[in-house]
Amino acid sequence: MKRDLEEVIISSKVFVGNLSYDTTQDELQSLFSEVGQVVEVFLPNDRSTGRPRGFAFVQFAEQAKAAQAIEKFDGHQLKGRNISVRQAEERQRQFSDSPDAGRYSTPRSSRGSKPKGSRRNSRSNIRDRKGAF
Repeated sequence: MKRDLEEVIISSKVFVGNLSYDTTQDELQSLFSEVGQVVEVFLPNDRSTGRPRGFAFVQFAEQAKAAQAIEKFDGHQLKGRNISVRQAEERQRQFSDSPDAGRYSTPRSSRGSKPKGSRRNSRSNIRDRKGAF
């Protein structure tokens, strides 16, 4: 656990938020390479629309360059927007340690669910209620 925390603190990756939706990876690569060598720019897209989600992750070759990028570019104006740049945090697992955890789960109904085997609306109950009136 302690090792995981050290890796997060010593990370050379920064989070870049409040990006314009038409910002490209090349533009981010060019901007952040002013500080130091950029290893990777990850600009995620929305699954349903395919459009960029308005944030990115930039990884530097050195941790010191990530700190300089935060200092230099936090609040910097890019395409008419003040971007926020901060240390990227390690993503926490939401389920178990299994790689397939949560992959096959089904969404829960908003109406609530009845216990498995419930006879609340079974055919025999509906027939009994119809005859009772």
